[in-house]
Amino acid sequence: MSKKMLFIFNPRSGKGQIRTKLLDIIDVFVKGGYEVIVHPTQGPRDGCKMAKEMASQVDLIVCSGGDGTLDEIVTGLMEIKAKVPIGYIPAGSTNDFANSLAIPKDMVEAARDIVEGQLISLDVGAFNEDTFVYIAAFGLFTDVSYQTSQNLKNILGHLAYVMEGAKRIFDVKTYWMKIEANGETFEGEYIYGMITNSHSVGGFKNLTGTDVEMNDGLFEVTLIKKPKNPLELNEIIASLLNAYDNTEMIVAFKTNALKIESLEKIPWTLDGEFGGEHDTVHIKNKMQALNILINS
Repeated sequence: MSKKMLFIFNPRSGKGQIRTKLLDIIDVFVKGGYEVIVHPTQGPRDGCKMAKEMASQVDLIVCSGGDGTLDEIVTGLMEIKAKVPIGYIPAGSTNDFANSLAIPKDMVEAARDIVEGQLISLDVGAFNEDTFVYIAAFGLFTDVSYQTSQNLKNILGHLAYVMEGAKRIFDVKTYWMKIEANGETFEGEYIYGMITNSHSVGGFKNLTGTDVEMNDGLFEVTLIKKPKNPLELNEIIASLLNAYDNTEMIVAFKTNALKIESLEKIPWTLDGEFGGEHDTVHIKNKMQALNILINS
């Protein structure tokens, strides 16, 4: 008896490139012994809804799209505590999660890796009542990905994010925060913060450090203070790009849980999508909660 697969894809991600690859991808899955149920997403959270509805009826859920599409599928599975494994074919503009796992950019090759791959378990983040796969962030530039139009993303790719972000550099807002983690408390004004489980953020490698393990039950936390002058700004940029910690402008540590309180409601982004506005956030690491097929 053949195994059943639900294949969910975002037809608009990455210039709609999947349209020319769809038959080849499905052919790989069928040859791999799967009966394939194909579902193009119809709008926001449609992938999440479909994953929840079909999780108990299939052996594998494969999704194709950007990191936001992946986030929807994983969020749906976490909401119903489903253990069904997933596969991922990246088709977005940046694809940080895929880059971290060395998932091929060639979509048909990525499909083959799913069929032939090994099952590994990765950590997932709980964010209040929500879920994120690899990053929760606030502050400078974090609204860029969900405020940049899909058409602009498709035409310009990663450059679209850079262009949108560059408009904000002279209008930086700071947030007073109290962060509790590992028995310590940090208080101050920050322009940016990210809680990550990824080797790549925004298309840049090693921003989160060089010793990242995606299944160790720990997040990498990076908090950036507001620079008071060009020298402090240069310190921040050099530290981030060279992945070394020699500036007091950046607070960096690992933890499995943290609590963040702020004086005002702050907009957050989860895996590049709007995650709501919050003045209190509880983040916990769900160690090895996500099962994914990759060519490891």
